[in-house]
Amino acid sequence: MRLTTKGRYGVRAVANLATASQNQPISISHIARKEEISPEFLEQIFFKLKKAGIIRSLRGPKGGFMLNMKPSEISVKNILDAVGEPIYPAPCTDCTKRREEMCSRREHCNISPVWYSLYDLIERFLTSVSLKDIISKKKKSDYASYYKMH
Repeated sequence: MRLTTKGRYGVRAVANLATASQNQPISISHIARKEEISPEFLEQIFFKLKKAGIIRSLRGPKGGFMLNMKPSEISVKNILDAVGEPIYPAPCTDCTKRREEMCSRREHCNISPVWYSLYDLIERFLTSVSLKDIISKKKKSDYASYYKMH
């Protein structure tokens, strides 16, 4: 599984909003410049994040975007889901597909339980990491404890 730029940029942009000063609206152009993301691409991502209720916008001269939830209530998985970033390691684990679109060997495959277990691990991990964790600048070793617990 490899995240696309849409997923990575979505997480970066929302993290940027979370670190903004005292819940003040931030413009797309400011975030785009700071995160080195195309403003047009960021606009597409923010449209999806707004539709999912993760962020909200304020119009006017001092308008922009801001979080619609507390950082502790937003998981990396929420953001990835909102921007349409799949986390499925194999076609047989993609529950959004119709049965006939999945792997034809799914019923008799010895390896598919491995892919399901991997999907479950990825999903639980991404759900456990909140935006608050990200902005508190946890270290790699802080996340390593997750694997020992599960």
